Amino acid sequence: MPDVPSSFADLGLRAEVLAALEALGYEEPTPIQAEAVPVVRSGRDLLAQAATGTGKTAAFALPVLERIAPGEPAAPVALVLVPTRELAVQVSEAVYRYGRELGVQVLPVFGGQPIVQQLKVLRRGVHVVVATPGRAVDHVQRGSLHLDSVAVVVLDEADEMLDMGFADDLDTILEACPEDRQTVLFSATLPPRIDQVADRHLRDPVRIRVAAETPAEGEAPRVRQVAYLVDRAHKAAALGRVLDVESPTAALVFCRTRGEVDELAETLNARGYRAEALHGGMDQEQRDRVMGRLRSGTADLLVATDVAARGLDVEHLSHVVNFDVPSAAESYVHRIGRVGRAGREGVAITLVEPRRRRLLDEFERATGQPVRIARIPTVADLRARQMELTLDQVREALEADDEAGPDGRADERFRPVLDALCEDFDLDHVALTALRLVHETSGATDDDVEIPEVRDRPRGDRRAGRDGRGRPEHRGGDRGGDRGGDRTSGAAVGRLWVGAGRSAGVRPQDLVGAITGETDLSGRDIGAIRIFDRFSLVEVPAGSVDRVIDAMGGASIRGRRVPVRRDRGEQDRGGRHRGPRRG
Repeated sequence: MPDVPSSFADLGLRAEVLAALEALGYEEPTPIQAEAVPVVRSGRDLLAQAATGTGKTAAFALPVLERIAPGEPAAPVALVLVPTRELAVQVSEAVYRYGRELGVQVLPVFGGQPIVQQLKVLRRGVHVVVATPGRAVDHVQRGSLHLDSVAVVVLDEADEMLDMGFADDLDTILEACPEDRQTVLFSATLPPRIDQVADRHLRDPVRIRVAAETPAEGEAPRVRQVAYLVDRAHKAAALGRVLDVESPTAALVFCRTRGEVDELAETLNARGYRAEALHGGMDQEQRDRVMGRLRSGTADLLVATDVAARGLDVEHLSHVVNFDVPSAAESYVHRIGRVGRAGREGVAITLVEPRRRRLLDEFERATGQPVRIARIPTVADLRARQMELTLDQVREALEADDEAGPDGRADERFRPVLDALCEDFDLDHVALTALRLVHETSGATDDDVEIPEVRDRPRGDRRAGRDGRGRPEHRGGDRGGDRGGDRTSGAAVGRLWVGAGRSAGVRPQDLVGAITGETDLSGRDIGAIRIFDRFSLVEVPAGSVDRVIDAMGGASIRGRRVPVRRDRGEQDRGGRHRGPRRG
């Protein structure tokens, strides 16, 4: 068995790349880099399973840079396909940093960005294009993205792209690339549909799986997974209590909707946390400001929707919180993969309503690690924890003064104050009062309301498909050509008319994938979908209709551009929907 490379130099990378890695402070390759880089450098196709945060971007970016020839590029040598605009930007920045010494030119291509600028840069020439599938198809059809020179195609987070409905776009792009190209596929999970893509587009691929680290016997797992059973009405209060006890360095909190994100961020700020909201209703400048605050440490918590948080990488993240339980194990794996990196411990917290308790079993199977059911901290637990934090704070200050010695102690300037107080009060009284002031100013929450406890049922009582009272649990889903809406009942919605229907082979997932790929909406923002023979009707949030129409102007569905406009029979002033007009 060949030796595992222990340094980047062992990977045989060119000197310019090694210099860039050294300047960035990279010391040794991660397991996925050590295994994947030699395979990609050899020209073999690769199918790799690796979670977010394992270093997979460098695992494909570093060997791709080996193909960059000096001089001005005429057409791209490499095409990297990613599910979201955030990941497109992140991967582009990483490729640029690694290839700075080579003069590499990289272009991120995604919806919601002026296409004129993208056209200009593509005409000028780039080495690497990092694109979302929908916008890549648009450029291919326009003739602005030439794929005949592409030597390697990377599918990053392939499972996410398939979940978002990009399967047909991926087929279109890969079939337009040279047959002798190299194809590299990375995915956090390997459901059967990934194997189908591999069978269709990869040639005898090397398969690599970087499993989650299994702790040695007697050791705790690197990511501590814990769940709290709580009724929905008490979830916000329970989250505040849990965060007070956990004291995260930085936490990412996942919510289902934009409204929930804004409301929870406001609640947490009122509790004394520095929380920032991140969702699809924000423009790129706002998003950049939010991420800057989190990375600089001026914010403690980021409250976000799944789509908005895709591709985000925060180095010092210590906790991930599922305020709303993800409905799929794959989503759970993606979420908790953001903590427990580079040998650091992380915590994954899930707040579970009783009717969704059964999903925890699926998460355990997906991660191979137990999800411990814990009791929500009581008021007494909170106060005890706050006293521990005060003790740690004062002890740390005392130890720092001891190390400084008598001449360097910062507290000596308070000696006259202490002497004056001791003339009138007992020293113990003075010390206790000072400790109380430290405790109160350290952010201790005066919380005296107990959160109702929800008792866990024995495992034998948890039957799949049943709610907390044993009744069958309803599941939404596609029915023929229609899709029921997932959004909260009563929310204002608008309806889009899309000029393609059953005769063009359009399916609900095609419409969802096209809209989420070109806009900042998530799948949960999209409501009812009705597909007719020659057109389709799609419900989206009322305030997003015009923005979606603008973004979809250059988008394609099932490989061709289609007209999108506001449905003429859409709604009256009260927001109630009339049916589509008859012939």
